[in-house]
Amino acid sequence: MAEVNTVARPYTKAAFEYALGKGNLDQWSATLNLAAAAAGDEKVARVLSNPAMTDAQKGDLMISICEEADQAGKNFIQLLAANKRLALLPEIAAQFNKLKANQEKSLDVELTTAFDLLDEQQEKLAQALKTKLGRDITLTAQVDKSILGGVVIRTEDLVIDGSVRARLAKLAEAMNS
Repeated sequence: MAEVNTVARPYTKAAFEYALGKGNLDQWSATLNLAAAAAGDEKVARVLSNPAMTDAQKGDLMISICEEADQAGKNFIQLLAANKRLALLPEIAAQFNKLKANQEKSLDVELTTAFDLLDEQQEKLAQALKTKLGRDITLTAQVDKSILGGVVIRTEDLVIDGSVRARLAKLAEAMNS
């Protein structure tokens, strides 16, 4: 069986190209995020897996949840329902948001530190990342005392681990070699 991201990709690409052409990436992103959250909800997933419901009824249920979607968005959800692909909504939304971020030259960065950083420190780090990566940076900071010190920066496929824990692990590995 094909992987979920492979099956979701053509739907994502079609939705993205349509939304880009119409100039409403934000609206489509909001619709897909809402639909993905609904499809991922345990109660909604249970209803959607009910074999007594027709595909059209499942599509109508999702449309009622995403009532602010434009007609094209509603048609997209009905298409997914007709093709028995509503379960792909979380993956479609994730892929769509990545394409949107690439289009807008922005990047979500997760920053993990051992202690809270001041706002000016976060801003300075965001500026340095913006310069290095050539994109606008949206920083999300969290504290994890287990890294002991330093920072861990994560975004899509890039991880910069400057934590004390990682350095100690490298030192231990070098000593045991």
